[in-house]
Amino acid sequence: MFRVLDSVDSTNNYAMELVQDGLANHGDAWFAKEQFSGKGQRGKIWKSTAGMNLILSIVITPTPFFQQHPALFNMAVASLVADFLQNETKEKFCIKWPNDLYWNDRKAGGILIENRFSGPEWKWAIIGIGINVKQMQFPSSLPNPVSLCQIKSREWDPEALARKLYSQLIKGLEQKFLAKTVLSAYNNKLYKKGQEVGLKKGNTRFTTTIGHIDGLGQLHTHDVMDRVFAFGEVEWVIRPHSLIR
Repeated sequence: MFRVLDSVDSTNNYAMELVQDGLANHGDAWFAKEQFSGKGQRGKIWKSTAGMNLILSIVITPTPFFQQHPALFNMAVASLVADFLQNETKEKFCIKWPNDLYWNDRKAGGILIENRFSGPEWKWAIIGIGINVKQMQFPSSLPNPVSLCQIKSREWDPEALARKLYSQLIKGLEQKFLAKTVLSAYNNKLYKKGQEVGLKKGNTRFTTTIGHIDGLGQLHTHDVMDRVFAFGEVEWVIRPHSLIR
């Protein structure tokens, strides 16, 4: 069931509270017109102007396939959302590991997946999706944001877009998956694959070439040596840029 909230601190918080209270079901979704304390990866805040963007959380019961391959769940979701944006805009979108949505070198959105366990059993996944839709100005603290309106000059309705994404994502996650096809789809969209990038680990910055993501969700790179990083182990070094369009 798809519901619309006028204002909420975080759609993921809202969904998680309902899950914890036993009031959520598989496929329930909440779209917010305004989110005043949105969450991003690594404790970051997702800033969004009211009424301008797609803010959506969906509750999912992971299938047996994803129970066996939990890292592939994130990859499947990110690939499906990137495909959706490509189909809507007719532009190429990439996934910056682990789950930022990029157009060229600009961040159009991101995904935050939070999980709920009962003992060792993975019971629920809350998929939080934020996409810049109509917003034209962003805080100066954000180095490289872009909205769909800046990519494609046309009328976008965030709620209608969210309903369409919700329908396609639910349908997409119901298909039968193979590990190799999920990995291939994700790696084919991997941002900066085969290119040198700047990464930061602790206080150390270094340059390395993006290789691939493995079945555990780890990033493989190479320079003077082969490197493997788990999520949260390194940060990207992103340089601010001016608008391209």
